[in-house]
Amino acid sequence: MCGIAGFFGPTMARAEQRAVLARMCGLIAHRGPDDEGFYLEGGLGIGMRRLAIIDLEAGHQPIANEDGSVWIVFNGEIYNYRELRAELLARGHVFQTSSDTETIIHLYEELGERCVERLRGMFAFAIYDRKKQLLLLARDRVGKKPLHYALAGETLIFGSEIKSLLQHPAIRREVSFEAISDYLTFGYVPDPATAFRGIWKLEPGHTLTFHNGRIRTRRYWDFEFEASQPARDETYYVERLRELLRESVRLRLISDVPLGAFLSGGIDSSTVVALMAREMNQPVKTFSIGFTEAGFDELRSARLTAQHFGTEHHEFVVTPDACRLVDEIVRHHDEPFADVSSIPTYLVSQLASEHVRVVLSGDGGDELFAGYERYVTDRERARFERLPRWMRRLMRMASDALPRAAYGKRFLRNVALDADARYVDSLSYFNEEAKRELLAGSLRRLCQGHDSAARFRRLYEQTQSSEALDRLLCLDSKTYLPGDILTKVDRMSMAHSVEARAPLLDHKLIEFALTIPASLKLRGTTTKYIFKQAVADLIPRELLNRPKQGFDVPISHWFRHELRDLLHTTLTERRTRQRGWFNQRAVETLIAEHQRGRRNNARHLWGLLMLELWQRSYLDAPAPELSVSAAEAIPVFA
Repeated sequence: MCGIAGFFGPTMARAEQRAVLARMCGLIAHRGPDDEGFYLEGGLGIGMRRLAIIDLEAGHQPIANEDGSVWIVFNGEIYNYRELRAELLARGHVFQTSSDTETIIHLYEELGERCVERLRGMFAFAIYDRKKQLLLLARDRVGKKPLHYALAGETLIFGSEIKSLLQHPAIRREVSFEAISDYLTFGYVPDPATAFRGIWKLEPGHTLTFHNGRIRTRRYWDFEFEASQPARDETYYVERLRELLRESVRLRLISDVPLGAFLSGGIDSSTVVALMAREMNQPVKTFSIGFTEAGFDELRSARLTAQHFGTEHHEFVVTPDACRLVDEIVRHHDEPFADVSSIPTYLVSQLASEHVRVVLSGDGGDELFAGYERYVTDRERARFERLPRWMRRLMRMASDALPRAAYGKRFLRNVALDADARYVDSLSYFNEEAKRELLAGSLRRLCQGHDSAARFRRLYEQTQSSEALDRLLCLDSKTYLPGDILTKVDRMSMAHSVEARAPLLDHKLIEFALTIPASLKLRGTTTKYIFKQAVADLIPRELLNRPKQGFDVPISHWFRHELRDLLHTTLTERRTRQRGWFNQRAVETLIAEHQRGRRNNARHLWGLLMLELWQRSYLDAPAPELSVSAAEAIPVFA
């Protein structure tokens, strides 16, 4: 696990080249505190910060092939590297290390950019081909590892985190107001955009080649439903799912350093712990977060699983004081990010870092097997689609006529929409109507004509399945999963130099899950039905039918009590008002409604708070840079 960064373009002065690369890598030292390395040549500079997990002594990067004509910097883990290594040795390749990183570079020699199709794991890497004068970037299938890029003139600049790109002199720190509009809708900036104009995320399942000053991207994998495949009986799906779950967990136990698991007390993380306990010859180290507010505390369920499997269990109880971490969390996210569960994820990662360097998590199960209650809600609201269109128009008009805080206003608006728009509307922090009230004239004009939901509706329509549930699962897997869930886990775990692995997102398991009929994922009001059947004899039975709680935070309560003054001061003080982005009366109305208990506006208010703190951190006071003297001390390959 590492952080990578670099650039490729016209030649620059060697001292400047070295200094820029040092700054880019220095700001992501938290991703790799164990080692660092650079390769410089002409207008190329690639660098890395290493968190040593496999081949601790010899896994230094960048790594080259036998004749030094191909170089790589790599972030991630390849779980089938031993099999690939054996194939490559048989074909005459010579290895200098036992690392998974070197396997990729020899595979590239054989297959070119198609090498990604043979990799099983999580990854983001850059390969420089000296003979072709080409730079290849690649990102894993579902977006577990981040990779950002920008084209500035004839120079391609890339990095694991945006803060690295901002250190390059060709990058201008300009806000993408369309991305801010997207953030206000979804609580994060969906791929491929970022909050900075001209900086992009390489989308999951894509490669990017840069040659002769031009970029070409290619999708090599996608979520594809096999509609033509005949359905099997339930027993087949249960047994095959169990096999793949065991295999996925077993592969992710490859490590030369201690590992453990995040344990929320839910079905997914409990399943991962159960399978780890079967494979390991020592107690699993588990880590859980709780709250003093009973409605948000899952420690009882986590303890139940920990006791059942005899784990070495560690806990931490979160209090409102944890919000003192928000500035640190904002800096690690690089762009506005409104998922308040970043706080417990940061803290559980900090707790884990005191004991292990690798953790397994249960992320991905809800998107693959229909674990969110919103899928049940959408199925129930789909009945309104049978109403004549004129009647739904009347419902929409009735919603528009109701006062802003009226009970049932949003419900009427939502059920009046078509299927794709209805689901996207249900995900929104601020829908288009709410944004019109919120945005001030200047920001409203800058975002005019931009439809934040258009890409989501397009993805919904493009899904090759006639099942509405399949369309929702595919949409969430391509937007919410990489944009929110995996981003949060990556940034918060790497903030503490902890590698997080997600066995439920093994691509072979995903491809099998895509063949399971929707009726076996959501049965009536039972979410994740087939998954529960597959793990019923693995985990404590009382977890199976326990209502889903989610990794939530009592921020609504905190905003009315302990954080009341912080919220009001930050969102209403002169510094915030002078930006002129928002209608101040609308902001104050949101605060007043929430604090009087008229409406729960906690998600909206947290989103606005994170946006303001991001502006202060990244626009008002950019992160400090390393000095040139620090750069000169770093060893360089050339």
